[in-house]
Amino acid sequence: MFARLVEYLQTGSAVSVGIITVAIMLLCGFALTRITKLLKLPNVTAYIITGILIGPYCLNLVPEVVRTYTEFLPDVALAFIAFSTGQFFRLNALKGSGSKVLIITVLESCVASIFVFIAAYFILGLDLAFSIVLSALAAATAPASTMMTIRQTGAHGDFVNTLLQVVALDDVVGLIAYSIAISVALASIGDKTGFQVKNIVMPIIINFVSVILGALLGVVLKILIPVNRSRDNKIIISVAILFGFCGVCQILGVSPLLGCMFMATVYVNITEDENDKLFKQLNYFSPPFLLLFFVRSGVCFDLGALTSGNGILLTVGVVYFLVRILGKYAGAFTGCAITGKNKLVRNYLGLALIPQAGVAIGLAELGARTLGGDTGNMLRTVILASSVLYELIGPACAKISLALSHSYDVNSPEEQEKIANNKDDDQLVINLLIERIKEIQTELPKHEPVIAAQQVNNINSTMHRGLRHGINAIDR
Repeated sequence: MFARLVEYLQTGSAVSVGIITVAIMLLCGFALTRITKLLKLPNVTAYIITGILIGPYCLNLVPEVVRTYTEFLPDVALAFIAFSTGQFFRLNALKGSGSKVLIITVLESCVASIFVFIAAYFILGLDLAFSIVLSALAAATAPASTMMTIRQTGAHGDFVNTLLQVVALDDVVGLIAYSIAISVALASIGDKTGFQVKNIVMPIIINFVSVILGALLGVVLKILIPVNRSRDNKIIISVAILFGFCGVCQILGVSPLLGCMFMATVYVNITEDENDKLFKQLNYFSPPFLLLFFVRSGVCFDLGALTSGNGILLTVGVVYFLVRILGKYAGAFTGCAITGKNKLVRNYLGLALIPQAGVAIGLAELGARTLGGDTGNMLRTVILASSVLYELIGPACAKISLALSHSYDVNSPEEQEKIANNKDDDQLVINLLIERIKEIQTELPKHEPVIAAQQVNNINSTMHRGLRHGINAIDR
């Protein structure tokens, strides 16, 4: 039966094959997330592995015609990603965060890119176009696994605040770096006689035009989506504008990333849309597109290229994987030292910036399509392979950094064993909570009049009974 399905997907009618293939990609991608969820891994990892499994090197369930007619998915997926990134750039928030976070972000991104470029171009001797685009992709990170770890541990404090602000700005630096790098790369391969000013200036001008157009569409979006507009119509209008803008950028031959980001930035700063309702609604609409994009990226992953050619590409992937980690750590360390961050933030922030997935994979797909040929295929293969590894070790590194920076309470081994052996002991839980509350009380400023000792005992007794009732209610 499976053999018949594979045969039909290769020879059946285009419409039915396309529909069935999309269903297979969606269902398989979802199914594998059930496994990665148990392993505490992000969904992106499941999607990429799904693509590899159903791709030509394993089950071969995705025909070449489907891969060809879904080339628009990287543009659409990155449009949603870039648009959602723009919501964090409210002017009030940027003024409040100050320049320290910006310095740290620029340094951790740029130092990683510089390290990768030196390793790729000067040490490994790769061509300029590949080296400069690969180095630009090193700037981006994937905050999803880090933020998941923060929620699981309940971490807080200066380290967590700095980390969240940095990852919010990080992808912007990556988008700008990619836009510049791809322009230089095209200039280097477009004119074999050497660089000409127009080959570099013209792509930058076109990118600037796309940014202005995106900003204007942000104003249009505000006009077309008043507060009283229904939710369905808000989604229809915003998706239509994003799709249309992607099409215009494709005609101009530029990436829609910066334009979509500025579209969202203008929208959030001029609109009365409180609590980012539009972004939340788009988050309900975009998951299928993002799933299909990442699964398709896994399908296009050239597994054989890693070991072909005497393992050259495998060497490039390993070097990129290790050098980017060193660059991220060195850049974050330097930025924190310059801005005067305490040593806990300075020493361990870089560990939490290792993951890389969404934006980098999307940019790699765009870069692969733009550069074409073996260069594009190498770029896609290196980024996909390293992204899977980054997402596997990212959560562990993030948890280590949170623990070493004392961003959450780590119990001693003795206390952990005691709690594990007394999971059902309500009294132990209550006592631990009371101890924590008393510690907080000792840190609070004293006020007059002072509460009498008998009143304190009454409060503690009441608190004790309340906690017990609360636990009993939960158990019921």
